[in-house]
Amino acid sequence: MRPGKMVEPLDFSGLHTYSLHGRPSKVNVDNFARPIPAGSTVRALLDSLPDQLLGRDFPELVQRLAAVHRRGRPLLVGMGAHVIKVGLNPLLIDLMERSIITGIAMNGACIIHDAEIAMAGFTSEEVGNVLGDGAFGAARETGEVLNGAINQGARDGMGMGAAVGAALVAGKFPHNDKSLLATASRLGIPVTVHVAMGTDIIHIHPSASGEAIGATSHLDFRIFCTQVANLQYGAYLNIGSAVLLPEVFLKALTVVRNLGHQVDDFTTANFDFMKQYRSLTNVVNRPTAKGGRGYHVTGHHELMIPLLVACLLDELGVVA
Repeated sequence: MRPGKMVEPLDFSGLHTYSLHGRPSKVNVDNFARPIPAGSTVRALLDSLPDQLLGRDFPELVQRLAAVHRRGRPLLVGMGAHVIKVGLNPLLIDLMERSIITGIAMNGACIIHDAEIAMAGFTSEEVGNVLGDGAFGAARETGEVLNGAINQGARDGMGMGAAVGAALVAGKFPHNDKSLLATASRLGIPVTVHVAMGTDIIHIHPSASGEAIGATSHLDFRIFCTQVANLQYGAYLNIGSAVLLPEVFLKALTVVRNLGHQVDDFTTANFDFMKQYRSLTNVVNRPTAKGGRGYHVTGHHELMIPLLVACLLDELGVVA
């Protein structure tokens, strides 16, 4: 190979410069975090955060949620089943008991894990160990209790969330105190369940009725729409649902606006391990384009939700 023509290095000696001290900058020492002494309070922790990115947004979100509760406005939670599987039910139940959470929207997997917790105190099988012989999802009690509740709910004109919650309470299961559905039934807090047919293990059981699943879940969607219609100056948190609940929320919001309800000034937040298209678009950005504010919090639920709850209760001055 013949050598090419040599390229002369660019001469930087004529570069125009300016003074650092006259340049606008996005970060200064006033924004820095402050050391956190041992034994600090939750408020001291929050006040010590750097005034940058989520260090600025998270305290603002906490203040907004506290304002929602003080005004008596709704705070709705949409959630995926991972929230239950990492052990967060007691924290959500505490907020329900304090009338801070006013409604919950779930995907279909949530009722499975929540009911198994209520019935047995454990849930979440190791799929890889049982999929090979077709045993995945075949737990008898799970199918019988949940499909029985859904089928009875359809006969009684109930939504899926109310039907399952009532069945758990009636069953007097040993761990109902750790169940979101049983607690909501006891407190009269609406829980709606939004199902994609074929995604949940109870759909493969012979007791499953597509007609009952469709009727109860569609009724729950209409109930959820009523809650969204009253969301002005309230808040909606999407925790751990990347596709289903963000889509449900967007459809509910468009139908209530279509019917003339004013829902254009409220707070939304998405909590997930990573930024994903639907949750960012359908929860954080589009719904609040006319007013209010949307937030995204990236991190593990088992860390971020306890932090949120602790900060919110501290902001509200709640005594344990």
